[in-house]
Formats: sequence, structure tokens, C-alpha cells
Amino acid sequence: QVQLVESGGGLVQAGGSLRLSCAASGNIFSINEMGWYRQAPGKQRELVAAITSGGSTNYADSVKGRFTIARDNAKNTVYLQMNSLKPEDPAVYYCNAATWVATMMQPYDYWGQGPQVTVSS
Repeated sequence: QVQLVESGGGLVQAGGSLRLSCAASGNIFSINEMGWYRQAPGKQRELVAAITSGGSTNYADSVKGRFTIARDNAKNTVYLQMNSLKPEDPAVYYCNAATWVATMMQPYDYWGQGPQVTVSS
């Protein structure tokens, strides 16, 4: 089992910055990739950014150049630095840990509780 604890959401003006943190605990050695997803009201959950255990990153086109995902392996924590926030960025942001369950030979996703990010114009 993996537990994810997020922090850092809140209200910011358009053009401002926020940093989200996600600390993983438990069976962290089963984690292959960690990422951030977001879900706005009435919309599907979408990938924002992800980072593999090796440090490779992947970003949604809508956030490239504005958001940066980083991973501190010593602290088992993933960060999402969000700069130049836009009115279309507000959503609940969920931390994700993609794991491999060796006993079941299949992947399994864990999710954090999802801090709210609000952007005022």
C-alpha cells in the first residue's frame, strides 16, 4: 500500500504561482511513476504532469513552459511548481502514484485527496 499526502493548494491571482507537494509513504519501492492530474467541474480528470523513477517527465500541452514537476527521492516527495497561472487552470489537483503490484502482476494507481487550486482574474 502507498499513502499520498498533498499540500499547497489555495487561491492565487491570475499570473501568480503555487507549489503543490505530494509525500509518499508505505511501499514506495513499488512506485514506477508519480504525477499530477486535475479535474475541473464537469470535466474529466486529465494528466497535468508526470515523472518516472528515472526522472523522465511528461507534460500536458496546456501547461508546458508554465508548470514544472520535480521529484525528491530522499524525501519521497513530488512537487508541482505552477507559474503563470491562468483562469483555465482551476481544478482539484490529484497526486498519483503508479505502482506495480508484484503479487498480482498488474499495475495499480494510488491517489491523493486532491487540493483545490483556484485562480482569480
